[in-house]
Amino acid sequence: MPETREAGVECRDWLFPLDEFYRREGRALPRVERVRPEAIPEPERSLLVHDNDMTPTLEAFHGGDIHIEVWGREVQGSDYFREVVLRLDRDQRPVEFGVNRIHLDRFGSRERRLILDEYVPLGRILHLGRVPHRGGPRAFLKVWPDDLMRRALGLAGPVALYGRRNTIVNAAGEPLSEIVEILPPGAGRAAGG
Repeated sequence: MPETREAGVECRDWLFPLDEFYRREGRALPRVERVRPEAIPEPERSLLVHDNDMTPTLEAFHGGDIHIEVWGREVQGSDYFREVVLRLDRDQRPVEFGVNRIHLDRFGSRERRLILDEYVPLGRILHLGRVPHRGGPRAFLKVWPDDLMRRALGLAGPVALYGRRNTIVNAAGEPLSEIVEILPPGAGRAAGG
């Protein structure tokens, strides 16, 4: 039986930092279930069930570059929290809704500047800066989006979405970022699709 997250139930491990953003903004968290990778339909499964960075994975799927649009942000010491929509450069189509905590003190000054400029996705920043890192999904999710997520992803009505809770660590095994990544249906449709 899948674990379900409803308002008032603590599950910081597999929904953090999404649950933290919702709590801070006084919003009820939408219904979320933790699911097995096999339960995720294609193409979402291929886009989520791997240890690679999401940015190059989505760029390859869509055949184009992606940028971020920040919907919310907060800095707590050296931790930078942001709520973003990843969009295709060529047509502004949303291809991911994400929330992450980035540990700024674990990046060089160039990478920190790019992160705080709020345009280049973290995956590309890691590759441009040749930052040694690895990712590892901690959970796979089925999400019934609320109004915020539907607006962010340009959805007209209710539909189940899929995502993952991922952690990116540096060569020393220290977290660089904890991320909840949620894809639109059909992963926003591939190039030409």
